[in-house]
Amino acid sequence: MKMRKMLAVTLLLAFVLVMASGCGNTNATKTDGAAATGTQAAAEPSEVVLGANFELSGPVAVYGQTKMNGVEIAIDEINKNGGILGKQVKLIKYDNKGDDAEALSLTTRLMTEDKIVTMLGPVTSGRVMVAVPVSAQFKIPLVTGSGTAPAITVADGKVNEYAFRVCYTDAYQGGLAGKFAATSLGGKTAAMLVNQNDDYSIGLAEAFKGTFEQNGGQVIEQVSFTNDDQNFNTALTKIIASNPDVLFVPAYYEQDALITKQARELGFTKPIIGGDGWDSADYLLQTAGAAALQEVYFVNHYFSGDSDPAVKAFVDAYAAKYNETPSSFSALGYDTAMFVKNAIEQAGSLDPVKIRDAMAATKDFQGITGNLTMGENHDPIKSAVVITFDKDGKPILKEKLQ
Repeated sequence: MKMRKMLAVTLLLAFVLVMASGCGNTNATKTDGAAATGTQAAAEPSEVVLGANFELSGPVAVYGQTKMNGVEIAIDEINKNGGILGKQVKLIKYDNKGDDAEALSLTTRLMTEDKIVTMLGPVTSGRVMVAVPVSAQFKIPLVTGSGTAPAITVADGKVNEYAFRVCYTDAYQGGLAGKFAATSLGGKTAAMLVNQNDDYSIGLAEAFKGTFEQNGGQVIEQVSFTNDDQNFNTALTKIIASNPDVLFVPAYYEQDALITKQARELGFTKPIIGGDGWDSADYLLQTAGAAALQEVYFVNHYFSGDSDPAVKAFVDAYAAKYNETPSSFSALGYDTAMFVKNAIEQAGSLDPVKIRDAMAATKDFQGITGNLTMGENHDPIKSAVVITFDKDGKPILKEKLQ
C-alpha cells in the first residue's frame, strides 16, 4: 500500500513538472530590469496574495488547525496595521488532509491558478517535501513553520533555493534532546521507541543517539512501531527489561499520549523525552493523565508562559479569539506569516524571486518563537526550550537551550 501511494505521488509530481515546463512561471515578474513586452505592462496587484496549504483534517489536524489560527492572528494584525507595502493581504487557504498527493495538487493550484507570491506550509515534513519541487519549478517561495526534515531545505548536498523554514530541524532538536538527556538529566543509558514509517521520528532518533553518545551515554535498546499501532505493551515490556535511564519517543501527540500512559501502567517511572511532536498539552493530559506526565520532557519552539511582552501579547490575542492557550504550532504559524511580511517589506516588491532573496538574507527577525537569523541552508539559527509538567499536568518551562 505504501509503495502504491509513493508511486502515485511520483507520477503526479512528474505530470506537474512536465506541465510546468511548458507553462513557465506565470506569477513572477521580471527581475532583470527589462521592459514588459506587449502593448501594456501588467497591472500592479491591488493586494498581496498568500497561499496556505495546511493539514486541516486527517491524522494531524490539530497541528494544522492551530497553526492556521496563528497565521490568521498575524494576517488580521497585518491588515489592521495597513497591510504590506500599503496593500491588504489576501490569504487563500486549502486543506491537504494530510495526504501527499493532495498537498502536491494544491501547491500547483496555488502557484498557477491563484497567483500567490509565497506559500505557507504544509505543516508536516512529508507534505512539505512533495511541494518543494513545484515551488522550485514555479520560482515561488515556500515557507514552512513546522516541517523539520533536513531534506526540505537541502537535498543531495544542494540548497533548495525556494524552500525555507522558521522552525529548527529534526537533527537540531534531536541533538538538543540527546544533550539534555545526558547532561541535564544525567542519563547514562537510553532506549528509543521509533516510528519506522515516519521520517520525522527516524530523523530525531538518529540525532538523539549521536548526541547522547557523544556526551557519554549509550543507547542500549531501540524498538520500532508503525503508524497504525495503538497497543505498545510488547514494545514497552522489551524496553523496560533493558532498564534504561531514559526513554526517547520521537513521535506525534496521539501516540505519545498512549505510549506514556501504557509505559506508566507497566511500571516505568523514569524520564520519557520527546520532540515538538508532543506539543498538545491538553490531549496529553486528557489521554495519559497528570500522574503519567511526571518526568516527561519535550523539546519545543516556545513556552506560552514566557514573560516576554511580545509573547504575552500574542498569547492574550490568541486566547481572546480562540479561547485557548496557543501551542507552539500556533506561534510558528504566526511567525511564518510575519516572516513573510518582513521579507516582502525588505524586498520592497511582490516579485517572488526578490522575496526569496530577502528571505535568505534575513537577520535578527524577532518572532514569538525567538530571534531568527536565516542560515545559509535556509534553516534558522534560533533557540529552543524544554517543557515538562507540574503535578496537575500543566506545562511548565524546564530549561532554555541555545
